[in-house]
Amino acid sequence: MLNDQQLLRYSRSIMLPEVDIAGQDAWCQARVLILGLGGLGGPAAAYLAAAGVGELVLVDDDQVELSNLQRQVIHSQKACGEHKVISAAATLAAINPDVRITPVARRLEGEALRDEVKQVDLVLDCCDNFVTRFALNKACFDAGTPLVSGAAIRFDGQISVYDPRQPDSPCYQCLYGRDTDDEALTCSESGVFPPLVGVIGSMQAMEALKLLAGVGQSLTGRLLLLDGKRMQWRSMKLRPDPECPICKGNTQHAG
Repeated sequence: MLNDQQLLRYSRSIMLPEVDIAGQDAWCQARVLILGLGGLGGPAAAYLAAAGVGELVLVDDDQVELSNLQRQVIHSQKACGEHKVISAAATLAAINPDVRITPVARRLEGEALRDEVKQVDLVLDCCDNFVTRFALNKACFDAGTPLVSGAAIRFDGQISVYDPRQPDSPCYQCLYGRDTDDEALTCSESGVFPPLVGVIGSMQAMEALKLLAGVGQSLTGRLLLLDGKRMQWRSMKLRPDPECPICKGNTQHAG
């Protein structure tokens, strides 16, 4: 049950009939994993903390660098040299001290990644490399855990939801396969327009909150693309690939 202080803090969300007390309580009881605490993960984590998500598991093995600060607004200059999860945890605690923060300052792979994914209600993919994205996608579909995936490079952003609980949901590998050029799509190689990551990261938080509270229609089965230079949005339908080795065409993750 929400106490009086929580009822006041979250009153503007509770006033929404689609959310109400039940939705807010669902957020307060939820455990969410955020992989990557940079340009995408920072604003996503900040909005989830402000909204009252009960526990945030922050996973990132990188440290804050000066070149991050152009876009990674969850970190301050004095945090340079600190682990990103420690810097982010301090910022989030200042936003909402009621939210439990679990920082994981190491790279999660194999069984460790699968174990973490099994223990949460939802995962946000805010990382910057395809190897990790593919591994996280597989872990989510093996565990039946919904995945909110965002990406941003140069002036272009994208976001989608891959939900193994839905029989018509594709997975991340249905979209990209395994032959994508990883190095050509990193911020360090290509650059990124600063506010773009804030837009996509905030939308990841919005999709996560909708899924947790059962509000509206998620981006499952759709890829939303943003052309930041022209400020144009485009929506593409996605379908499960029957030959995909991860989701096997889904039908609620067949096989």
